Amino acid sequence: MKDYKVFDLKKYHDLRGYFYESYSHPIATELGEIFVQDNVSFSYKGTIRGLHYQWDAPMGKLVHVLKGSIIDYIVDVRHGSATYGCYKEFEISDENNKILWVPPGYAHGFEALEDSLVMYKCTAFYNPMGESGINLYDADVAIKYRTLPSDAILSGKDMEAKSFREYKQNPTFFSTEEK
Repeated sequence: MKDYKVFDLKKYHDLRGYFYESYSHPIATELGEIFVQDNVSFSYKGTIRGLHYQWDAPMGKLVHVLKGSIIDYIVDVRHGSATYGCYKEFEISDENNKILWVPPGYAHGFEALEDSLVMYKCTAFYNPMGESGINLYDADVAIKYRTLPSDAILSGKDMEAKSFREYKQNPTFFSTEEK
C-alpha cells in the first residue's frame, strides 16, 4: 500500500505578490492516482475536524492550505501495519506551502491554528454510506492537540465517532506490508 507523502511547492514572489502551481500532473503520476473531486473547507481558529476515513470506494486526499495554518493528523488504520493505531502530524500553511498526500488506510483530520481555508483533491467521490471515523479524543490514539478541549470547535458527528478499540474489532483496511 502506498504511504503518505509531503510535497514542497515552489512559490515565485515578485512585487505583485506570488504565484505557484498548487497541483500538476507529475504529482498524480508520482502517486499513481487519478483525482475526481476537489473539496474546500473553511475552519475558524480552534476547529478540529476528523478523524475520517472512507472504506467503500476508499478515498485518498491531497491536502493543501490556501490561507492560514493547520496541524494535519493522520492515523494508520491498516490492520497488520507496523504503525497500526499510531498517528503522525504535519504543519501545513500558506507560508510553508506544503501539501500532504493521505492515502486510503489512514483516518484523517486537522486542527486550525488560525482561521484557515483548506483544499483537498480526492481520489473517490464522497460516499456517506461508506465512511466512518475515529473519535478525536480517543485515548488509545492520544493525539496531542494544541487547542484545549474546552476551547475546541467540534462537530457532534466527530465526537460520536467510534473508538480505535471499536475499529479494531472490525477493521476495514489491511496492511500489505511484508512480515
